[in-house]
Amino acid sequence: MSEPLRVAYSPCPNDTFVFHAWAHGLVPGAGAPEVLFADIDVTNGLAERGELDVLKISYGQLPWVLDEYALLPCGGALGRGCGPLVLTAGEVDPAELAGRTVAVPSERSTAYLLFRLWAAEAVPGGFGEIVVLPFHEIMPAVRDGKVDAGLVIHEARFTYQRYGLHRLADMGEAWEAQTGLPIPLGAIVAKRSLGAARLRELADTIRGSVRAAWADPAASREYVLAHAQEMDPAVADQHIGLYVNEFTEDLGEEGYAAVRGLLTRAAEEGLVPPVDPGALAR
Repeated sequence: MSEPLRVAYSPCPNDTFVFHAWAHGLVPGAGAPEVLFADIDVTNGLAERGELDVLKISYGQLPWVLDEYALLPCGGALGRGCGPLVLTAGEVDPAELAGRTVAVPSERSTAYLLFRLWAAEAVPGGFGEIVVLPFHEIMPAVRDGKVDAGLVIHEARFTYQRYGLHRLADMGEAWEAQTGLPIPLGAIVAKRSLGAARLRELADTIRGSVRAAWADPAASREYVLAHAQEMDPAVADQHIGLYVNEFTEDLGEEGYAAVRGLLTRAAEEGLVPPVDPGALAR
C-alpha cells in the first residue's frame, strides 16, 4: 500500500471546510492524506524547499515554485470583496506612513504583492521596515503601537473593529477597480513529479471535497471550529461564505486570467520573477 500524500494547509475555516471530506477519507476512491496545519508563511517556505506533496500557498509564491509544483485548478481562494486590508490605530493619510513600520503575514503573499502595488502610488517614499508576523498577531501589534500599520488577511476583515483599528485601505478594492478581475489569494499546488494522471486525480479529489462540503456543511462543523483558534462561529461562517465560492470549485477562465494578470503586473514591477503563461496551464 502506498504512503499517504503529505498535505499542508492553514487552520483557517475556508481550508478546513474545503478539505474536511478528503482529510477524513470521505471522498470516494481517494484515501485520506497526512495533514500538516501551518500558517501561510510556513507553507510558502515548505513549497520553496520542495517539501510535501500538496500545499496551500500564496499566489505570490507561485513564481518561485512552478518548476517543481503545478497549480491545481481548484481548492484555492479567489474572489471579490475579499482583499487584504491595511489597518492603522487611527485615521491617517497614507502618505504619512512613509518610512514607518508595517507588519505583514508574508513577503511572498498575494497580500504583500497587492500592498506593494498599492503603496507604490499611495505612499510616496515608501514604507520603512517590513516585519513578518503570523496573521493573528498583526492586529494586536498595531493596537499596541508595536508597528505603525498592519496588512491583514482572512477573518480580520470581520474583526478589526474589535481592536479599535481603522481601515486605511482595501487592497482588493484597488485591484478590482483597476482590473475588473477577482482577487487571487491562495493557490493549491502539487508536485509535478506525481505525474499528469495523478495531478488530474488530485484535482478531482479536491473538487469532490469542495462539493461534499457544500452538500453537507454541518459535517465539517466540528473540524472547522476545532482549528479556528477560538473564532466566533458566526465569524467562521462569514469567513467560509466569503472565501469558498465558484472559484474554489474551479478557477475557470476568469480565475486564470486573474492569476496571470497579478503575476504579470508584479513581474513588470520587479516584485516577482517572470512566469511563463504555459506554466499555469490547466
